Amino acid sequence: MEILRIILTIVYIIACIGLVIVVLMQEGKAAGLGSISGAAETYWGKNKGRSMEGALVKITTGLAVGFMVISIILNLNF
Repeated sequence: MEILRIILTIVYIIACIGLVIVVLMQEGKAAGLGSISGAAETYWGKNKGRSMEGALVKITTGLAVGFMVISIILNLNF
């Protein structure tokens, strides 16, 4: 069981570093500016899921879920 805890800790550290890097790579979202300027009507607004920004959002979501799950597992007393 101690080997499993060490492996999970290493994966946890990698997920932490990856999460920080991916969040820093994302663009800042100015409140309300996209709807005012009509950015939602552009090509990039319609295909956001296929763009680099869409991929970063998906990666962030996956890393955040993994981070939370590993956090819970590491805090269990087994």
